[in-house]
Amino acid sequence: MKYLTGLLTVVVLLTVALTSDNTAEIDKRFESTVMHEQDRRILIFSKTDGFRHGSIETGRDAIKAWAEERGVRADATEDASKFNSETMAQYDAIVFLNTTQTVFNDDQRAAFKSYIQNGGGFVGIHSATDTEYDWPWYNKLVGAYFSGHPHIQTARIEVVDSNHPSTEMLPEEFERRDEWYNFRDFNDDVTVLLALDPQSFEGSDHPDFHPIAWYHEFDGGRSFYTGSGHTDESYSEEIFMNHLWGGIEYAMGVQ
Repeated sequence: MKYLTGLLTVVVLLTVALTSDNTAEIDKRFESTVMHEQDRRILIFSKTDGFRHGSIETGRDAIKAWAEERGVRADATEDASKFNSETMAQYDAIVFLNTTQTVFNDDQRAAFKSYIQNGGGFVGIHSATDTEYDWPWYNKLVGAYFSGHPHIQTARIEVVDSNHPSTEMLPEEFERRDEWYNFRDFNDDVTVLLALDPQSFEGSDHPDFHPIAWYHEFDGGRSFYTGSGHTDESYSEEIFMNHLWGGIEYAMGVQ
């Protein structure tokens, strides 16, 4: 009996020790993850030199709120002079929130290009493809240029690649209401994440395959683009914000 009692005591002590070790290890991993997130910083850039989307302020506030909830610092600017090597070195990713037309001078272009080449991240939302038309390097980075759009309407979206932080939480098919862009000058090297069903809405110029979100590694950095984000309502939709935040995490280099 004494032998059995002693044996049970040893088992209990070992169980407690192992449980304590495992708990400590889990706590250590959680703490490491939290600290990892808290070290992150993004810049939301929304300068326009053409059409200005009324949803810019809504989108900016929503992204900043999502960032704050996740321990990521988010700054916002429409001042292109911030695109210099010293300032940009502070950021893990730059978010182009509905930018339009020419937003940079030559020096700012050079600084942004250097930032990407040194491992920076880029996120383009909606009219980021309606930006910097006379800069071929940017065309390759963002993945395509805007060529037009039909009226705002609901379309069916199909997940093409679910193995990405921006799509892993999405259903295989779902519907959203937004302004759906047609594109030109595609970069064939991107990996398409989401595609519209051209039969589900009016006005698609891509009847065979209509990409609407994609990503790629480009010139030393990371690039993610989503064609959604025209409407104010987009930034209160959990399905869109999860998709967008996953793209931001990819651009930041979060694994």
